[in-house]
Amino acid sequence: MEQFLSYPQEWRLLAPLALAVVLCTLIGLERELAAKSAGLRTHTLVGVGSAAFMLISKYGFNDLLSSPDIALDPSRVAAQIVSGIGFIGGGLIFVRRDAVRGLTTAATVWTAAAVGTACGAGLPLLAIGGTAVHYLVTRGYRPLARWVTRSSTVPRDVTLSYADGRGVLRRVLSICTERGFAVAGMHVDREDATDGAGGTDGTTHVATVTLSLSGRGPLAPLSGELSELPGVLAVGVPTEEE
Repeated sequence: MEQFLSYPQEWRLLAPLALAVVLCTLIGLERELAAKSAGLRTHTLVGVGSAAFMLISKYGFNDLLSSPDIALDPSRVAAQIVSGIGFIGGGLIFVRRDAVRGLTTAATVWTAAAVGTACGAGLPLLAIGGTAVHYLVTRGYRPLARWVTRSSTVPRDVTLSYADGRGVLRRVLSICTERGFAVAGMHVDREDATDGAGGTDGTTHVATVTLSLSGRGPLAPLSGELSELPGVLAVGVPTEEE
C-alpha cells in the first residue's frame, strides 16, 4: 500500500490542518458575531483549504523528488492561494450609493487564508500571531477608529431618501445645523415611484440627497434623529467597520 502514497507518514499532516481549523474558526466566530456576510463557515473553510493546499504542495510530491529531472517549488502554491482568495474577497466588496461596503470582511478572509497557509507551511507561531492581530485590529481598533472619526474635520457623507415636496429637506438641514454640523456639499437625485400611495396619479415623488457634513460629533445619533422625521424613508451613514 505504501508504494501508492506520496508521503507514508501522512497522519502527521493532520496536526497543522487541525490548527488551521481552530484558528480560522476563531476568526470566523468574530465575523459571525458581527453579523457579516462572510462568517464562521466561510473563514474556517478558507483557512483549512489554504492549509491543505500548502501541505499538498510541500508533501504531495515526495515520491517524485527521487527523479533527478524533477524540481518542485512549494512557494508557487502559496502565491496561487493569494491570487485565488482575491476572487472571494472581490465578491464581498460592493458599492451602494457611493459607499464602499465589505472591505474589512474581505480583508479578514484574506487574513484567514494567510493563517491557514502558515499552518500548512509549518509556522504555527506565525499563524497564532496572525489570529491575535486579527482580534486586535477588528475589536481593539474600534475605539481608536471612533476617536479618530470624532476628531476629524473631514466632511462625511450622509445619504437620505425622503418623500419630496413635503419640506423634509428643509427640516433635515435645520437639524444638522442645530447639532453642530456644517453642510459642506449637497447632491439631490429625484425619481418617481408608483405605489398607489402618492398623489392623485398614484405616484410618490422620492428624492435621495447626499449631504457632506463637517463636524466632530458622531453621526449615529444624528442619523437616528433624522430617520424619525415624517417623510424620511431611509438614512445611510458610513460605518466604522465593514
